[in-house]
Amino acid sequence: MSESDLSRRKDDHLNIVLDRRAVRHGVGTGFDALQLEHCALPELDLDTIDLRSALVGKALRAPLLISSMTGGADRSAAINRHLAEAAQALGIAMGVGSQRVGLRSGNDQGLTRELRRLAPDVPLLGNIGAAQLLERDGLDLARRSVDSLQADALIIHLNPLQEAVQAEGDRNWRGVLEAIRRTVESVGVPVIVKEVGAGISAQVAVALARAGVQVIDVAGLGGTSWAAVEAERAVRPIDREVAVAFTYWGIPTATSLRMVRQALPDMTLIASGGIRNGVDAAKAICLGADLIGQAAGVLRDATLSTAAVIEHFEIVIRQLRIACFCTGSADLAALRNARLLPTEPSLPLHP
Repeated sequence: MSESDLSRRKDDHLNIVLDRRAVRHGVGTGFDALQLEHCALPELDLDTIDLRSALVGKALRAPLLISSMTGGADRSAAINRHLAEAAQALGIAMGVGSQRVGLRSGNDQGLTRELRRLAPDVPLLGNIGAAQLLERDGLDLARRSVDSLQADALIIHLNPLQEAVQAEGDRNWRGVLEAIRRTVESVGVPVIVKEVGAGISAQVAVALARAGVQVIDVAGLGGTSWAAVEAERAVRPIDREVAVAFTYWGIPTATSLRMVRQALPDMTLIASGGIRNGVDAAKAICLGADLIGQAAGVLRDATLSTAAVIEHFEIVIRQLRIACFCTGSADLAALRNARLLPTEPSLPLHP
């Protein structure tokens, strides 16, 4: 596939997600089945609640990550500039979308060291697809992804379902785990592995940890369905019919998070996939997340302005702070020990 075709595909993806035709808005994440136990006597000052966190050795003022987004060449530069400026202003992390097109073409889509200049103090994360690591220049692409941004870490994204239902997708995934291991050993920065909306199982998470991966983003079911995205852009009815059957395929975000945390108690975990607001974020932290990622939820704001992105995340931060307050949690460590109750009596209580 030519780079112009790849850029056009990315532009299609952006249009579909902006039209919200494939965003599930938290439906099926598993968070709605859980309720944080309310504390009617918090004995706290709301304004002093500590939301500070860290990622790959860099401090954050709130446990938030602007998750990787995709975009067409004409719009990506402005989107990435707005996101980087907002991340710096808020003291939160930023992951960029896949850098393959920009690295292999003359159009960098705004993914340059200019982003580092705009966001000098926060974690900035490069991004490459796992399937691309199998290509002849895969390791070189990974290194260039980091160097082109002066990135603090590299995200390797796993999207086997999307590739499988995509007419032009990468079908052969044999050797991907070994390619990830080689990348960890040679790229020179921490490696983060994330799914793109179908979740990560405990078994896969353990394999990634053994390969040396330092951070896992579960990116579970409940946000953007990339099978639904590919169904929307399918040209042939047969391809659409194949893809649409997998619209709700995956491990719900809350379930994936709980399983991976139990399997890897010391791993840094990011929860993303349909997290709508600060209340969902608080539930995810209680289930074991260290950071919370959002992408589609802020994408429309990112097309508008830096101020719109800042306002979006200021709302999330206020909601998270109030959730801490109303569970009697002075900081994120205390929030992790808050009680989660089932919304259905038949469900087991959170220990």
